[in-house]
Amino acid sequence: MEKAIKILKSSFLVIVVFFVFSEIFMYCSVAEGVTPDEARQLRDEVREMFYHAFDGYMEHAFPLDELRPLTCTGEDSLGGYALTLIDSLDTLALLGDRERFAASVEWIGKNLRFDINKTVSVFETTIRILGGLLSAHLIANDYTTGMRIPSYENQLLHLSEDLARRLLPAFDTPTGIPFGSVNLLHGVDENESKITSTAGGGTLTLEFGVLSRLTNNPVFEQVTKNAVLGIWARRSKLNLVGAHINVFTGEWTQKDAGIGTSIDSFYEYLLKAYLLFGDKEYLYIFQEAYKAAMHYLYNDPWYVEVNMNSAAIVWPLFNSLQAFWPGLQVLAGDIGPAVRTHTAFFSVWKKFGFTPEGFNLATLSVQHGQKSYPLRPELMESTYWLYKATRDPRYLDAGRDMVSSLQYGARCPCGYCHISDVESHKQEDHMESFFLAETVKYLWLLFDLAAGSDNLVENGPYKYIFSTEGHLLPATPEISLVHEHCSYFGAFCKNDSMRKRPHLSDVPFGSQETNGTEFQRVQDPTGFISDPISHESGLIKGFCQGLTYEQKLGISFLAATGKTQTEEPRDQQEQSLAVSDLEHSPSKAKRGDGNVPEHIPSDDNRDDGSVYESSPSNSKS
Repeated sequence: MEKAIKILKSSFLVIVVFFVFSEIFMYCSVAEGVTPDEARQLRDEVREMFYHAFDGYMEHAFPLDELRPLTCTGEDSLGGYALTLIDSLDTLALLGDRERFAASVEWIGKNLRFDINKTVSVFETTIRILGGLLSAHLIANDYTTGMRIPSYENQLLHLSEDLARRLLPAFDTPTGIPFGSVNLLHGVDENESKITSTAGGGTLTLEFGVLSRLTNNPVFEQVTKNAVLGIWARRSKLNLVGAHINVFTGEWTQKDAGIGTSIDSFYEYLLKAYLLFGDKEYLYIFQEAYKAAMHYLYNDPWYVEVNMNSAAIVWPLFNSLQAFWPGLQVLAGDIGPAVRTHTAFFSVWKKFGFTPEGFNLATLSVQHGQKSYPLRPELMESTYWLYKATRDPRYLDAGRDMVSSLQYGARCPCGYCHISDVESHKQEDHMESFFLAETVKYLWLLFDLAAGSDNLVENGPYKYIFSTEGHLLPATPEISLVHEHCSYFGAFCKNDSMRKRPHLSDVPFGSQETNGTEFQRVQDPTGFISDPISHESGLIKGFCQGLTYEQKLGISFLAATGKTQTEEPRDQQEQSLAVSDLEHSPSKAKRGDGNVPEHIPSDDNRDDGSVYESSPSNSKS
């Protein structure tokens, strides 16, 4: 069996390498280069694209959720609360549109309510609505952003807290992994499905974590971290996670592991939660998960889906949600594979003018039933990050091609249309809110960076993390330094309300079925699992008591019998992976031509060791 798999992989690699290099040669031979003047023109063109779609929504669809751009009408697609307007708020601020930003914030503060009898997606509501409200609040409430609204009195923060409380019943499960949907008025329906996606349960930490730090209420951060740990506790012995899981039993109902559909942003939020909050536990999990992904899923330059337990290839398929991965690799400092993979992904765009939802790497054709392009932003996102990291003009050329495709293939009377078939370019009467939250945002940032950027992200008062919906979350002291070990002047220590609060790690997993073996989460012998704060409030010199380095990373699981349960290492180097190992003694475990990266960020070089997101759907799950 193993020999057959190796033969299949070898044949597969021959096909995809031939395809990629033929496309790369064609791409390089026609690239002309974007001049600074053209970059400014493209930036202005993207700005016009935003307003064509935004004005179309406001005129023909508002206050419904989304625009139908062919018929110039609106529809409620999520909860019936002006979804597209909320998703667009920080893009308005990024473009410097003070008037419309202020007017939109004022309208939302006066008119938006969540005490409605609607059942909504926990994932989509979190990343689009909660993330949009929090990002706009942080911009409107801070004069250093240049977009502060004088009359603003934290209305969006209050709405965010109210919404998050209405989502909390979804987390009341034996595993801590939330239900996929919840009714905003009545909680979880008794007939609600117990199956959720890995991305749906593991992509909530940024928004809920920011809310906890703004409200001094640790519950929101605790439940979302508990969900991540609940998923990770059920990983396979290969450190891979599946696509769908039962939130009551913890049983994987779909065991396909990959970096795309149903899993993608789980990886994304592991790294970004570390970058924003400084929590080393997220970094440790990301390192292990990323190493496994590069070892088992990476067929340079493509990624495949495999069985999470055996690593046997299930799907030799590129799906459009995978296109975020090179951007994430930039943040992790792993540039080489990111460059090659982006080139491969962009070759699919060049072939069709858009990326289909699925492209079969064995037949080199669009996957049956996956011919659409719903205006997804992931390839634009990675293009922006790679240009930011390398300043290679090829990414400006790629961005120009993307703008041309959208303008000539997707533009319609009142906005931009889904493409229902990338081969015929047939348009569909729908425009997702993320087109304004992400797609045009990343394109605008790309060309503004090339033209000499002067915007909130590149030159603002803070470094920013982009949520998976493209919302701007600043690394302010209030958000990012709550758990710092701070015995230096200027450290940010929270007040008494955050002292010695129970950390998520204090919440026991109980007995959990994991790959046939029961595991328990074990508290450290010292008794310290949380990061208790011992100082008065304020930006003053103080001492914040916290865990030792080893205690934070020492995630222990015990078998239910009381005996320590360990996995046999795949090789000696993988037996114990600590942060310093990757920085000082990088290892390379190979699978095909794929290398384990040498530059996954360590806590010691958090500020300068990798590209940090400054001043970084329909559903992603």
